[in-house]
Amino acid sequence: QVQLEETGGGLVQPGGSLRLSCRGSGINLDLYAVGWFRQVPGKEREGVAFISANDLYLWYDPSVKGRFTISRDVPKNTVYLQMSSLEPEDTAVYYCVSDAVAYYSDDVRPLPAEYDWWGQGTQVTVSS
Repeated sequence: QVQLEETGGGLVQPGGSLRLSCRGSGINLDLYAVGWFRQVPGKEREGVAFISANDLYLWYDPSVKGRFTISRDVPKNTVYLQMSSLEPEDTAVYYCVSDAVAYYSDDVRPLPAEYDWWGQGTQVTVSS
């Protein structure tokens, strides 16, 4: 049984940093694409950052480019989302996802329907 467990959410002031972790069990995350969606009440889930199955492709939402970094720790079977210069608009529930995606293009947004495996979500709140 595949499980994705997110940790690292919380409350942070504007301009601060957080690191989200997504640990896989029942799946070797190194063989799959991993990414993050986020959702606020009343809105659809939106893609934030993704890393392809072969690590050759990264995708970031334009609103987080230069502030967020996605990376893998293969021995720990974990993917991280380092978030810096956080803004109140980053407040959302963040979901880790995984599936067999080999390619990302800057002009094509990842869609939730493309991912079979989801974590339970972790709340990130950016507020003073």
